[in-house]
Amino acid sequence: MGEYLRRLGYEISTAGNGTEALTAAREQHPDLIVLDVTMPEMDGMQVLRVLRGETSIPVIMVTALASESDILQGFAQGADDYVVKPFSFAQLDARIRAVLLRASHAAAAQRAERLLRQGDLSVDLDAHRVRRSDDVIKLTPTEFRLLVTLMEHPGRVVSVEELVTKVWGAGYAGQVDYVRRYVWYLRQKLEDDPEAPRYIQNERNAGYYFAVQNGDAAAQVE
Repeated sequence: MGEYLRRLGYEISTAGNGTEALTAAREQHPDLIVLDVTMPEMDGMQVLRVLRGETSIPVIMVTALASESDILQGFAQGADDYVVKPFSFAQLDARIRAVLLRASHAAAAQRAERLLRQGDLSVDLDAHRVRRSDDVIKLTPTEFRLLVTLMEHPGRVVSVEELVTKVWGAGYAGQVDYVRRYVWYLRQKLEDDPEAPRYIQNERNAGYYFAVQNGDAAAQVE
């Protein structure tokens, strides 16, 4: 399979088992992974679960397991396509091209419009515009930088010192009152009840964090 794809012009790296595959993916950052299910040490499903916790690299599963439950399991774990053996190399090439094309379109869409979303709150990073549902929320440049810094890592507590450095700059080190004041400003503009905030939370003696909305694991960047 590798030799056939090389002849078509692809740059190929191969791995003999699941552990080698993970190591190669982490070191080489390929554009696409063709992943067999039945492998020694770690099977393909295990490898896919680990990959999906670390990267969005497109993955095509190849396997002799042809039952509907096997195929659905592959897609549920995050596979981009699923090719059942036996298959022709030409068919595999067509699947690879299709998945790479979809990935390139998705990347182009991300470059065209960069948005942070959490629940009903969205931030257009290029236009510096904040919306809650259909309402535009006007923020000062400092308020905007503070909100983005917190939304980029929802659920992660950011220390007051780190917020000062990222939002105001290293020259403002120690000015922790700035953070408290501007968090108050943001809550007045974002929250229905600033005294019971839904978005910006504080962790006592640790810092502030943007609360994950609607069960999302991370801010969605579009």
